[in-house]
Amino acid sequence: MNLASLKIIGMIHFPPLLGCEWYPGINYILQKTEKDILTLEAGWVNAIIIENNYDIPHVKYLEPQTTAQMTYLAIKTREITKLPLGICCLWNDWKSALSIANIAWLQFVRIPVFVDHIKTSYGFEIQENPSEIQAYRKKIEAEHIKIIVDIHVKHSTILNNDTLDESAYHAVDAGADGLIVTGKWTGDAPDMSNLSLVRNTLGEHIPIFAGSGVDPTNVKNTLQIANGAIIGTYFK
Repeated sequence: MNLASLKIIGMIHFPPLLGCEWYPGINYILQKTEKDILTLEAGWVNAIIIENNYDIPHVKYLEPQTTAQMTYLAIKTREITKLPLGICCLWNDWKSALSIANIAWLQFVRIPVFVDHIKTSYGFEIQENPSEIQAYRKKIEAEHIKIIVDIHVKHSTILNNDTLDESAYHAVDAGADGLIVTGKWTGDAPDMSNLSLVRNTLGEHIPIFAGSGVDPTNVKNTLQIANGAIIGTYFK
């Protein structure tokens, strides 16, 4: 799969999953997921990401029942569509994401924190070791699965001193297959100067995606800089 060819990636946010207060039941989730997939396909998106966005409050690593249900839903999603599929396990459970992707024949994962040290809006810190992530991908024979990573991710405070372009360079140097630049929160578009900064830092050899806030008013300008956009809020 060529990441640079994925111009528009649609987001599917699962309803609250098993164990959450507002869990609606698996039948409802499956019906909604299928409807969302068919709608995105009809709109000619190039790929889809599935995510447990409504498991509030988000935790650093998934609970066992969430991992089990995310695996089941990933398999069912793969049965419904032939589009390239990715997964993000919030907040930053890259082990679950890579494992599920490998089992369910998904093509890529999104990892919100790869090289940065951040404090989430829920108050806990995350600082991952990218070499550990790469070693785990190799251990489970998942090196064919692409890793797309956020830099200076939304809904967080950056605790390290790296500038955006420095984080971009470090992420690519650590083996990221693609980068995501976001605004400050869900639905907030990234500053065009930030997209340009990352593009100018890295050149054309690494795919860059706008990860929030893309809509008809800014998509043309966004795609003049970024390879693609991940869109959830506007499509909803």
